[in-house]
Amino acid sequence: MRQDDHPKKRVAFEPAERLLQPTGYDPDMKRPPTIIAGTLLVLLGVLAGAAWVVASSGVWPEWVGEVAAIVGGDGGDVPDRVEQSTFIVFAAFSAVFLAAEATMALLVFLGVNWARVLVMVFAALTISAAFVRWWAEGQQIEITTTFVSLGIDILILLALSSRSAAAYARRKER
Repeated sequence: MRQDDHPKKRVAFEPAERLLQPTGYDPDMKRPPTIIAGTLLVLLGVLAGAAWVVASSGVWPEWVGEVAAIVGGDGGDVPDRVEQSTFIVFAAFSAVFLAAEATMALLVFLGVNWARVLVMVFAALTISAAFVRWWAEGQQIEITTTFVSLGIDILILLALSSRSAAAYARRKER
């Protein structure tokens, strides 16, 4: 077999000029699997976040007691109404955040480029925060702590930063 008969391989790196070239105008482009996978991963992150909020309700009194000990210094008892009201506020803020994240998933699925970029920026920030906590504080990355969310964020970045996802999100730009 001659060398010319082999399919051309992609280079390991590409010049910035080629990467920055605009994608073609194709408003009828079919939704690529990377957009579907990215959307499902964002929704999986929403479900993981909701599960974490529910799971934290069991250890909330302990967390509130630790915070009270740090702030108050005495480690005294925290009234039940304070524990309950702080958890309600925490759960409400979490619900708003998770609803916003689910909305971003829908917008990514529909091919809105700014939503895709925002989801990738958020994923990059949470990955960076996990690295900083590991580096500075020695926090272990375990299944019960950050392993699942970290893995989901990495997969979101991989799916939504692909060429096909970018082309789909920018398919209506001339």
